[in-house]
Amino acid sequence: MSLLEGMFSKLFENKYISPSNMFFDFKKKETVNELVKKIVESRGEASALLYSEKLMKNIEKLKDKKLLEFFIMLAREFDINKDDLSKSVNNYCLDSSVENYQIMTSRFYSKRIELFKKLNAIDKGTIRLVNVREKLLFFLKEQAELKKVDIDLTNLFKNWFNRGFLVTHPISWDTSAKILDKIVQYEAVHEISSWLDLRNRLEPEDRRCYSFFHPTMEDEPLVFVEVALTSKVPSKIDEILDINRVKTNPKDFTTAVFYSISNCQKGLKGISFGNFLLKQVVINLKKEFPSLNNFITLSPVSGFVKWLNKNNPTLSDKLVGKSSLIKFEKEILENAVEYFFNAKQKDGLPIDSVQRFHLSNGASLDKIHSLGDLSKRGISSSAGLMVNYKYEINNLEKNHEKYFSRYNIAASKSLTLKYKILNK
Repeated sequence: MSLLEGMFSKLFENKYISPSNMFFDFKKKETVNELVKKIVESRGEASALLYSEKLMKNIEKLKDKKLLEFFIMLAREFDINKDDLSKSVNNYCLDSSVENYQIMTSRFYSKRIELFKKLNAIDKGTIRLVNVREKLLFFLKEQAELKKVDIDLTNLFKNWFNRGFLVTHPISWDTSAKILDKIVQYEAVHEISSWLDLRNRLEPEDRRCYSFFHPTMEDEPLVFVEVALTSKVPSKIDEILDINRVKTNPKDFTTAVFYSISNCQKGLKGISFGNFLLKQVVINLKKEFPSLNNFITLSPVSGFVKWLNKNNPTLSDKLVGKSSLIKFEKEILENAVEYFFNAKQKDGLPIDSVQRFHLSNGASLDKIHSLGDLSKRGISSSAGLMVNYKYEINNLEKNHEKYFSRYNIAASKSLTLKYKILNK
């Protein structure tokens, strides 16, 4: 671990205090509510840490019913004190002194915030809190009042996991087995079927993998991207994943293909890492291979069949296997153009989550490929479609601004023309 990482590790985790050295009775049975109260009322750092460790262990053992009761208690009993907040705002409006400003800003935080900060300070507190939020997300749809608890945790995570704290590491065949095992576990786009499959994605000279790590979660990748270095733009995922493929000579590298991006921690849902990672990887690869001039993705279209079922059920009913995808290829591609340009959410942004991600990063929709993924999953969710999103460094900022200000779908000239012809 570098000196900088070590400093951050000590900032987020306090490992200097051992419970065995303190005069606290850890065998005494205390309820979750009692422990929360002791943590909030603790004036000493040592006692707060000890009670926090005990509370976290209790939380980790709670079954659904008791866990829900705990979250509801946090929502109802540890909210912002509205009277104190209102009073402090009025005082600041009357006298905008530094003292009144300090008091007012402190009143904007709920008691939950302080509790979470103390839980974060225990051994491996950050990843354990991430796991607690994963459990919280399970209850959110049915329990709207818990959203406030989630907002507090999310805001803390956005600070703790901001780009300045994240470390980029290459993942290779020589990376520790513990981390490699998690890469297999967390791969969310193209399942890794064996260690031989994993080795094929990591060891060859024309393959790369990069991941973000947090200094307090050294063995837990946050997000990782798998990259193929090629001499051309691929249209089929088998061209990349085939174990028996012909390896590309580094002298012929012209294109970096991001073919799989996987978020690893469900408890960090809504905290964006992939956009930062892709831009960092582009910089790293360009530095290592100056000949690279094309940065694209080969992405699935996992929401297409669901959309097709609703918007063109006649065609959808005909798509029952590989042969039908070949037979109705023209119709599938025409509907795909409609999907990418017109299928929107209520907020006006694309319905496709992968499309939203890449367009928000400033990429453009480049090519749509039929018969790109003929795996069982690719056929059932994407009707075999795959798509290239292109990352042109000089256009990223312009595309990003147009996407959010005008809901503009940045696309290649050929796709834009095809869309216009179909919508005459």
